[in-house]
Amino acid sequence: MSASSHALLGPSSAKRWLSCTPSARLTESIEDTESTFAAEGTDAHALCEYKLRKAVGLSVPDVSPKLEYYSKEMEDCADDYVSFILELYEEAKTKCKDPLVLVEQYLDLGKYVPESFGTGDALIASDGTLYIIDYKYGKGVSVDAKENPQMKLYALGALEIFDSLYDIKEVSMTIYQPRLGNVSTFAMKKDDLYKWANEIVKPKAVDAFKGIGEFHCGAWCQFCKARATCRERANSNLKLASKDFADPPLLTDEEVEEVLGKVDELTSWAEEVKAYALDEALKGKKWNGYKVVEGRSIRKYSNESEVAKTVEDAGFDPFDKKLLSITEMQKRIGKSKFIELLDRFVVKPQGKPTLVQESDKRPEFSTAAADFKTDNMEEN
Repeated sequence: MSASSHALLGPSSAKRWLSCTPSARLTESIEDTESTFAAEGTDAHALCEYKLRKAVGLSVPDVSPKLEYYSKEMEDCADDYVSFILELYEEAKTKCKDPLVLVEQYLDLGKYVPESFGTGDALIASDGTLYIIDYKYGKGVSVDAKENPQMKLYALGALEIFDSLYDIKEVSMTIYQPRLGNVSTFAMKKDDLYKWANEIVKPKAVDAFKGIGEFHCGAWCQFCKARATCRERANSNLKLASKDFADPPLLTDEEVEEVLGKVDELTSWAEEVKAYALDEALKGKKWNGYKVVEGRSIRKYSNESEVAKTVEDAGFDPFDKKLLSITEMQKRIGKSKFIELLDRFVVKPQGKPTLVQESDKRPEFSTAAADFKTDNMEEN
């Protein structure tokens, strides 16, 4: 587990406590729960750390046998990550005679954020540019490096170490997220970073550390430990849910746009409240008008190998053989071998149209160019 997870105002939660300063103290006493995805990410980071240390000439023991979630995909992603770091290192060497690569570097952020610290996955210190690279193994949410407060705090921590040792002009911050094919880089001038730290971070961090300020809802609520029971978030969602659309009979365009802007958050919030209520009920809490029952289940074999043998002995074939999916095939034979053998056979059909906010990076869908027919959509 990274050091930042133990800091009240850690870099990984910076977007939340900068946007909603009271949330840090509000959630301080709520127990952390680690999901299997987080545990998988921890293993992925450990593998990356081992491979990068080895690549820069350090003698380190292989951690692979000790990783619970190790896979060929995790191995390939780590190799690609190391290659990316080494390419940046070679680039740095063209501008600086003695650049330095640091792995899992402790970063003290106390100058700007009370009692805060973090760990930089990979740093490359050099004249001209200071490189900050953060590895994210998750594939649930694509993370953008642009104006990312976590990355900027890492950069400030790194500058505390290297600004006096190198002639740094700018900081390049990269989020490397291989399972989504996302390599997002954002660069900013060192002086602009310091301005942000002093004018934005410092005052917000003081409020957050004290637990004062106003509650604000937004995308940052997604990873807040109080997201299911936060009153401010409930009020925000219930305000839309209870909105009176009865007069006139049809919604105006403006009202439809208002709903579109909140519907995903409203749905997510409702599901999180249900999950919280169920979890509490399983612990013994009684909710008025509700009870816990056994959900529907699907029949399954108690012993698949015995079933197969029994069916084969009876003269039947128990298996329905089919080609592995692209993802499973790539896991089976490895990414590089997959590209060598099968890349020419892989096609990407056109995706089904979906309505998203204008900030989405994907190009706008063109009905004319796509020659997309409604009856085909219904069939899919």
